[in-house]
Amino acid sequence: MEDDPGDVLIAQEALKAGRLQSKLVVVPDGHEAMAYLRQQNGYGEAARPDLILLDLNLPGMSGHEVLAEVKSDPDLRTIPVVILTTSGAREDVVRSYDHHANVFVTKPVDFDHFTEIVKQIDDFFMTVAQLPPGK
Repeated sequence: MEDDPGDVLIAQEALKAGRLQSKLVVVPDGHEAMAYLRQQNGYGEAARPDLILLDLNLPGMSGHEVLAEVKSDPDLRTIPVVILTTSGAREDVVRSYDHHANVFVTKPVDFDHFTEIVKQIDDFFMTVAQLPPGK
């Protein structure tokens, strides 16, 4: 869930450049993220994601609020959430893990490094980690 079009473009290019296995679905804000995840408001056919890459700086409903809702919802809480954000603030890290984020990663500004980070996240969650079955 990402609101910055530049970061979305970088993530899409990083996925292409890294030849990743995952399909990227982008929603513009926290409210849309929750609608997508709950298959509401025009997202009735949305596929349940295997992994959520979540920015903390979302309009309307912050990434922290999205994370708290996801992890408190019995139908969604088993989806791994990777916080991928520009913040490296200690309080954001602590708050994210308090709300049961699976991983906290500060976005690198360099494209090649960002591409490598996204590839490593994809590799780990799609080939190394055993994820719970979708509901």
